[in-house]
Amino acid sequence: MSRQPARLAIFMAFSGDGGVEHMMCNLMQGMVELGVDVDLIRIKASGGHVARIPPEVRVIDLNRATSLLALPALVRYLRRERPGALLAAKDRAGRVAVLARRLAGVDTRVGIRLGQTLSASMQPRSRLKRATRYLPVRWLFPMADELITVSDGVAEDMAMVSGLPRSRFRTIANPTITERMRRIAAEPVAEPWLRERTAPVLVAAGRLTRQKDFPTLLRAFAELTERRDARLIILGEGRGRAHLESMIGRLGLGERVKLKGFVDNPYPYMTAADLFVLSSRWEGSPNVLVEALALGTPVVSTDCPSGPREILGPALQRALVPVGDPAAMARAMAAALDDPPRVDELRGCVGRFTVEGSARGYLEALGIALPEPARASDSAR
Repeated sequence: MSRQPARLAIFMAFSGDGGVEHMMCNLMQGMVELGVDVDLIRIKASGGHVARIPPEVRVIDLNRATSLLALPALVRYLRRERPGALLAAKDRAGRVAVLARRLAGVDTRVGIRLGQTLSASMQPRSRLKRATRYLPVRWLFPMADELITVSDGVAEDMAMVSGLPRSRFRTIANPTITERMRRIAAEPVAEPWLRERTAPVLVAAGRLTRQKDFPTLLRAFAELTERRDARLIILGEGRGRAHLESMIGRLGLGERVKLKGFVDNPYPYMTAADLFVLSSRWEGSPNVLVEALALGTPVVSTDCPSGPREILGPALQRALVPVGDPAAMARAMAAALDDPPRVDELRGCVGRFTVEGSARGYLEALGIALPEPARASDSAR
């Protein structure tokens, strides 16, 4: 592969406070710190992560409702700027990226970042809706130069969905662990349950949606509290709030569970917690699980497709429980509270999830050469 000039374009929408926006801000920060020129071709801009885009990144706003409506503007950008590579941050943006490259008639390399287990997310949909989602993938993904997944599980799933060989997918760990995370994790937390410590406190985090399966967590927590005193804090917001509030009332957990809503800085909660719990039905590579481990907090997680099993590795397989099994989750939570792993075991699981390592992986995959000073500093190490 020929090495291109140190210039990269990223094509994506900022459409909320999700994990993709969070990870892409981390990735862009890692790239600019390595001396790479980055253009962000932003389809739309909303959510708290907009403010975290590194100031060194040149932002080109398209102000379009969807990635498909951004196609003409992306074609014009590619013809005008001819970056060394174009990275699309989601699968729909990736489809548009390969079309734009073909229409523009340029030799820019195109990579697509794939961050979810698509078949699991589409499982409850009708056959027609699944076909509508899968067919463009099978048609357009072969046109990409690089298909980058956030876990091996996502790679295997996308190989099945797309019909492409598994070898076409490259796994690169998310740029989850940052100095900023460590710094703001040390900030004080005002939550009385975490300051007064009258009982163990469990923390969970994520959107209040079907994917995160907080109902199973609430049932498991109810079983746990039949045998011991404990508290549960759930960080996040979403359309499932009313259902969860109703469940909390029916289970008699009103004095033991708090739905805190969206929290700007969840890391002090993770750091102070006795246990972090991931109850998801499916993931791509759950960043919150990596963050909790990096902060030294014991975890319990569903063995969902995909990511948790890969993240925890052989050392912490006992922290995994079947999806949707509150009894197994309650037993695992009790065991983790009684006999927590050592902090070095926890942090040892996530050493590869660094910003610099991830940024270098993406640049290598996309054929973007580092500037001379960055290469010189490598050889001096």
